[in-house]
Amino acid sequence: MTNIKHLFFDLDHTLWDFEKNSELTFKQIFKEQSITLDFTEFIKIYSPINFSYWRLYRDEKISKSSLRYKRLKDTFDALNYVITDELINLIAEDYIKYLPNFSHLFEGTIETLEYLKKQYQLHIITNGFEEVQQLKMKKSGISKYFDIIVTSESVGVKKPNPKVFEFALSEAEALPQESIMIGDSYEADIIGALNTGMNAIHFTEEKSKGNDVTSVSSLLDLKQYL
Repeated sequence: MTNIKHLFFDLDHTLWDFEKNSELTFKQIFKEQSITLDFTEFIKIYSPINFSYWRLYRDEKISKSSLRYKRLKDTFDALNYVITDELINLIAEDYIKYLPNFSHLFEGTIETLEYLKKQYQLHIITNGFEEVQQLKMKKSGISKYFDIIVTSESVGVKKPNPKVFEFALSEAEALPQESIMIGDSYEADIIGALNTGMNAIHFTEEKSKGNDVTSVSSLLDLKQYL
């Protein structure tokens, strides 16, 4: 990976520990709303439902409001927990409001960003909601490392749509061949970047789906390649 000048990172599940922060957010809300559910069981049911709805949202098949409501509605229904639509909508709103207040990062995030910032220009490309991504970065202390922050909402389409990557490259004044995308989603981050002519590194605990794609299981492993 020679002649690389720009590194584009995904945020959630790559730098910012979404699962841990999400669980802490729900714990706060459940306590405030006196929701008497087995929390471990709730997360077990919610996580795959949330993932499936995010895939639909990414593919432009549902709206943001539908995603926020249905992922909760389906989870409570699966647990046979009686709850009003009014309370579901309140939980959905509070979830987005509280989520950035928790700022756990993956191990090695700050050390890795400090190391890379000395050699490259760093940027963010995220499918996350516009109103919370900036807050997540600010409150977790990583905003200062990044020059360009691109959310899919600001572009109007979501990764892996090439328009997101092309927009980010344009904003960063970067060429595809001198850029690398680093992210956890093979479909959204890796395939999207490769289809735009960028290089890519897959952040995953499992073996990467593409044999020709570099993968790391720890952010600190990036030092071996960059």
